[in-house]
Amino acid sequence: MRIRKSSQLIVLLIICVAPLAFSQGATTKPSAVFTIDASAPTGRVQSGYLQMGSSVAGKSPGRHALLVNSRYLTMDSQPWLPVMGEFHYTRYPERYWEEEILKMKAGGIQIISTYVFWIHHEEVEGQFDWSGQRNLRQFVELCGKHGMYVYPRIGPWDHGEVRNGGFPDWLLKKGPTRVNDPVYLSYVQRFYEEVSRQLKGLLWKDGGPIVGIQLENEYASRAPNGGGAYISKLKSMAMAAGLDVPLYTVTGWGNAVYPPREVIPVFGGYPDEPWSESLQQLSPDTQNVYQFDPGSSATRMLQGVTDKGDKADLLEYPRFMVELGAGLQLTYHRRPVVSEDDIPPMALTALGSGVNLLGYYMFQGGVNPQGKLTTLQESQATGYPNDVPVKSYDFQAPLRAFGQMNGSFRKLKVIHQFVEDFGSELAPMATFLPAVVPASPHDTTTLRLAARAGGDRGYLFFNNYLRNYPIPEQKGVQVVMKLPGETIIVPRQPINVPSQTAFFWPINLNLGGALLKYATAQPLAKLKDGNIAYYFFVASAGIDSEFAFATPTFSSITSRAGKISREDDRAYVTVASSTSVAIEIQTRTRATVRLVLLSPDQAENSWKVSINGHQHLFITCADLFSDGDAIHLRSRDVKAFAFSVLPEIRGRWTATVPLRKSGSDGAFVHYTAFVEARQVHVTVEKVRDSAPVPPVKKGPAFEWRDGSVAEAPDDAEFTKAAAWRLTLPQDAWKSNAGSRFEDLFLDIDYVGDVGRLYEEGTLVDDNFYSGTRWEVGLKRFVPDSGELNLEILPLRRDAPIYMPKASWPDFDGKSQVGGVKSVVASPEYEVILTPKS
Repeated sequence: MRIRKSSQLIVLLIICVAPLAFSQGATTKPSAVFTIDASAPTGRVQSGYLQMGSSVAGKSPGRHALLVNSRYLTMDSQPWLPVMGEFHYTRYPERYWEEEILKMKAGGIQIISTYVFWIHHEEVEGQFDWSGQRNLRQFVELCGKHGMYVYPRIGPWDHGEVRNGGFPDWLLKKGPTRVNDPVYLSYVQRFYEEVSRQLKGLLWKDGGPIVGIQLENEYASRAPNGGGAYISKLKSMAMAAGLDVPLYTVTGWGNAVYPPREVIPVFGGYPDEPWSESLQQLSPDTQNVYQFDPGSSATRMLQGVTDKGDKADLLEYPRFMVELGAGLQLTYHRRPVVSEDDIPPMALTALGSGVNLLGYYMFQGGVNPQGKLTTLQESQATGYPNDVPVKSYDFQAPLRAFGQMNGSFRKLKVIHQFVEDFGSELAPMATFLPAVVPASPHDTTTLRLAARAGGDRGYLFFNNYLRNYPIPEQKGVQVVMKLPGETIIVPRQPINVPSQTAFFWPINLNLGGALLKYATAQPLAKLKDGNIAYYFFVASAGIDSEFAFATPTFSSITSRAGKISREDDRAYVTVASSTSVAIEIQTRTRATVRLVLLSPDQAENSWKVSINGHQHLFITCADLFSDGDAIHLRSRDVKAFAFSVLPEIRGRWTATVPLRKSGSDGAFVHYTAFVEARQVHVTVEKVRDSAPVPPVKKGPAFEWRDGSVAEAPDDAEFTKAAAWRLTLPQDAWKSNAGSRFEDLFLDIDYVGDVGRLYEEGTLVDDNFYSGTRWEVGLKRFVPDSGELNLEILPLRRDAPIYMPKASWPDFDGKSQVGGVKSVVASPEYEVILTPKS
């Protein structure tokens, strides 16, 4: 995961705040006109120079051809902009893999990336374990079953906050690692061959879902027998082992080094730095993920190439972002809290910067598996810079450690649905920025703006969001967009961009034959119902939604609730968000186009689902995923199971609870599912008081940071922890036709330093206190006795750790605090719907 300070992406903020006396149809003079010149050619897309797999690696028999050029991926010669999310199969029980894969698919993920941690499979030398939740083959097969692509990250060194970066302890005793040492490479070759054996028949060229391989991770060594030659050797070894795939990548940050043309450098960025030694809130300088960066990957690649001949021969690479931090793993010494609003602006900024593979680390959280010889987490005791929880790898991810859909999941889904439906148009577009940069990265007073354009089409990306340092409202904003064939002013009248918002708008978007010159609303999705084409948009919060159409491209336009005006060769429609059809258009070719403008909340609760080969848009507050036949709705709120769907699913439904069609919701058909609520009471009994804890120790110094950091308490220190017995009633899991349980969550509200939860003496989960509630899903390990044991180690007032100011508890004059405020059991109900034709 780690991206060091020295490797953070170099960002140019180019924002023009020129008070031009230039407006079209404006009744007030704009105070901030941003001019973007996208009239220049976007440059030739170059193909054939990247030396990836063999000549057959990109051809899937009877399916698709997957290739890569200097700007984007292609699937069957069409541009392809996929969304990728990280899911570590060894950190999740195998019996729940399928439902999590389906949740990721519902969230707009198309490729699942996963580390193959060597230490998880060969902790004991010569004893490979591919069973249970270590069954890589089964995981990949399940992904393929549901149309998900897979991108294994085979190391051999992975990091991932795993012990030794994934190296088994025994390997470290054999000699040098991560260089072209014959002894080391012999073990790597054996490991690669074992991985290949698990993946036999599952590669893209065999008709399987595996589209690429990542080699190594965070590699910057210039040691003898290292550098680019080492990466090249790993690639040849992987191919010799049978891992012949369309794409080979390496992480490109940290002054990385790799051989030109043989691999594609990929990048990342995080909203905070849990690895930093700082005990303060980090400055805006560290938040490059919120700043538009048009720099090419070739520019970054030059930083990792030392040979002048290689530099002269270096060509441009596509912009792939594989580790956009969709959350953060807490370290013991630094515990930043990520809000659901912090993540989507990062994704939007990446797309606006020209990224053509949008990947997240992590998208699915997890829990470390049980080790055979050791606990398997990264620690300072093993020579690594951070202490992380023994078990928890929750990561504050969109999908949490126990499968909970985080608030960020819904917000990211809005962007991902756009990428899935419109990404083929976006991928070939280049990035253009305004002409003037702010005074410094600390300038939080100016709007961040970029465009992606190709020919006379494009998108405007606005980011007025910065984590921890709110950017104020930007007043009187207009954009002058210079394209090869025309200049467009967006919008007609200047608007105010609200503080802490981010969105994007289309320019010259073809809607089924009708040309949308621009909209001050964000495209979401599209689908067809017979001869009717539906386009869904999302209103930009705090900004009136205006749609401008080219009148020569339609024969009629109507809006029941909107206001239509005409000027020259344009029709302007101003509408408010709702679930009704906002605009209906008859094109010159007699096609019918309907636009639905949803509010941000409605869009976040929307789910595009394919049922019996037909696409539908659902709106529901429940969590939704589908296997193509049945639809699963889950929620802890029994009132959340109402849903609306467009177009209506013909035929009848079968449901696990009473279901009633209850009229219409605008253009949608509305249904109500009736679920009975149940109360599950947890008995909380304190069995041990805490004792005074000693001052927090500091760990050893580490080479790339300024000093040592706090060291996590070891097992012996938990003798000073307070302890509670948690008991569930015998009928806790009882359900009936009206209340089907899927899981039962413990919501633990506590204060302290570290919490640990045990089942019959075995540690099942732990938590570094950060001021947020600790949630644990019980279905995977509920004991027959119904008892769990909770320990809370007190937090010292003088603990040298970072938490947000709002997270620190009230010590009330005491030197340490620790205790349980409440433990609540929260059932997660499930409704399964099966449409019958």
